[in-house]
Amino acid sequence: MTLNFFHPILLLLFLTARVGGQQPVSEEEKPLYHLIEQYAEARDTKDTALLDRILTKDIDQLVSTGEWRRGLKTAKQGMMRSSTTNPGDRTLTVRNTRFLGPTTALIDARYTIKNRDGSLRNMWSTFVAVKENGNWKISAIRNMKPTGSD
Repeated sequence: MTLNFFHPILLLLFLTARVGGQQPVSEEEKPLYHLIEQYAEARDTKDTALLDRILTKDIDQLVSTGEWRRGLKTAKQGMMRSSTTNPGDRTLTVRNTRFLGPTTALIDARYTIKNRDGSLRNMWSTFVAVKENGNWKISAIRNMKPTGSD
């Protein structure tokens, strides 16, 4: 009788932990997470040399204002300008990765900017990553600010 009572409770606890818990990052995904960490670091520290290493030469970026940045030089200039004119603490949290093949992956991240006044700007970023000479690089970035609820 006692076993029958606890069995559904244990099952419920197990299912809750699986649904609510974050899946562990696979060895295959770790370089993608690291790539996004490097991108966030480069933006925070305005490290253009690091951006040169992690962005492809033909990078393109669509930012939430609708501005297109095409090519490495234009993208870097826009990133540095944006970090200067829109100060705040930027956080990128990878939420999902999807491999489209052995050398191409999509990375979805929650993008939050904590403004100096304490308000939050909650957005999403999708990165297209490609493997060049054995290293993952960012080939495209799409930033979006959802309308309605965040």
